[in-house]
Amino acid sequence: MSAVAGDSKVATKQRLIEAAEALFADEGFDRVSVRDITNKAAANVAAVNYHFGSREGLVAVVMARYTNPVTEERMARLEALERRAGGKPVAVEEILDAFIRPFATQVRRSELSEKLFFKLMGRMFGQQGCQLPPMVETLFITMVQRYHKALSKALPGLPADEIWWRMHLMSGSMIHTMAHAEIVQRFSGGDAGNPTMEQLLSRFIRFSAAGMKEGIAEEDDESKPKGPQVEFPF
Repeated sequence: MSAVAGDSKVATKQRLIEAAEALFADEGFDRVSVRDITNKAAANVAAVNYHFGSREGLVAVVMARYTNPVTEERMARLEALERRAGGKPVAVEEILDAFIRPFATQVRRSELSEKLFFKLMGRMFGQQGCQLPPMVETLFITMVQRYHKALSKALPGLPADEIWWRMHLMSGSMIHTMAHAEIVQRFSGGDAGNPTMEQLLSRFIRFSAAGMKEGIAEEDDESKPKGPQVEFPF
C-alpha cells in the first residue's frame, strides 16, 4: 500500500470520527444513522464497517476519545489532593472540584465548540451511560470507586449506600446541565442570565456540596464564600 493511500485511509477515519462527534452532540446517539455520518464525512457508506467494524464500534471510539481523558484527569486530580492532605480527609468541595474541573480542561483540547462538547458529554452519559463500552466502563468504575472512598472519608457520618446515591443524583444533575443547559435560558425568558463556564461550574460545585453534606453537622465558617455566583479560585 502506498503512503498516499495510507494517509487517505487515516484521513477518512478521522473525518468519520469528527463527523460522528458533531452529529451525536447535536442530534443524539439514537437519531444519527451510519449514512448521516458518512454523508457528513464525505465517505463511502461502507467506511464505518471498514474502519470500526460497526456503528457500535464507532460509538465506542468516540466515547473513549472524550470520556477516558476526563476519567484519567479526575483520578490524577484526586491523587494530588490526597497526597497534599497527607492522610487527612480532603474537603468535599475540593473532591467535587476534582470531579467537575476536568470538563473545563478537556473542552479546551477538543475540536468541538464548548456548547457541542458539553452536549456530547451529557448525551454520552445520559443516553449511553447504561451501555458504556468496556474500554470506557472499566476505567470509569475504578474512578467512581476511588471518589466514593474519598467522599466516605470526608463524610464519615454517611453510610456507603447513601454516598453512592448522592453521587448518582449529583451526576444526574451534571448530565442534565451539560446536555440541556439552554433549557433554563428559554424557560426563564432570559432571567437565568448567561453565566461563564467558571460561574456555572462554581455554582454546580456549591449546589452538589450542599447535597453531599446534607444532614452532616459542620461548624459555620464565616470565611467561606457564600452566594451562587461566587467563583472558586481554580
